[in-house]
Amino acid sequence: MEFVHSGMVIGLGTGTTADLFLRALAAALKDGRVQNIRGVPTSRQSERRALELGIPLATLAEAPHPDVTIDGADEVAPNIDLIKGLGGALLREKIVAQNSAKLVIIADVGKAVSRLGTKAMLPVEVAQFGHEIHKEFFRSLGAAPTLRRDTDGKPFVTDNGNYIYDCKFSSGIADANALESTLRRRAGVVETGLFLGMAKVALIADETNVERRERP
Repeated sequence: MEFVHSGMVIGLGTGTTADLFLRALAAALKDGRVQNIRGVPTSRQSERRALELGIPLATLAEAPHPDVTIDGADEVAPNIDLIKGLGGALLREKIVAQNSAKLVIIADVGKAVSRLGTKAMLPVEVAQFGHEIHKEFFRSLGAAPTLRRDTDGKPFVTDNGNYIYDCKFSSGIADANALESTLRRRAGVVETGLFLGMAKVALIADETNVERRERP
């Protein structure tokens, strides 16, 4: 909440950790500690949650440059590069984050890694058309890809109508920038869960302390 001030436009992250921030923001609005806040949700889930909590909303078209986005992460590297998207909202999360003046990440210490890809799988959002052909391509990059499915066994469909392949790298991702560049050149790949050079601050908490990491 130290990054939130009255009159701001705030990108509202998605996921269980981001939901803690949404609750704190709603409480601050209710008791008048901050006023005239508008939130830009990064998913339908965060939109629904913000409406439940009484947080005023705006679209990115209405407020194209949020002052700050506060979101969680699935992995945080020492330089605060990230893997995000295990909640399925990576495309909208990245759009809002890229247009924000500052991206602040909140995560528990279990998300901190020495190399991206060592704990979490890398989500890659792909167009539904011909999605099966990407499996061999992902394997050629050293990944073990799995099509994400809902609890009923059907392919998981993102808010944008796409599928997600979760890519496991057995020894982590050796060169995240090179991998991102290679994936983004592939027709049919819509977005990746690599958030590189985007976060300005990461707050990493264990049970007793919060470590603050800042990008140089």
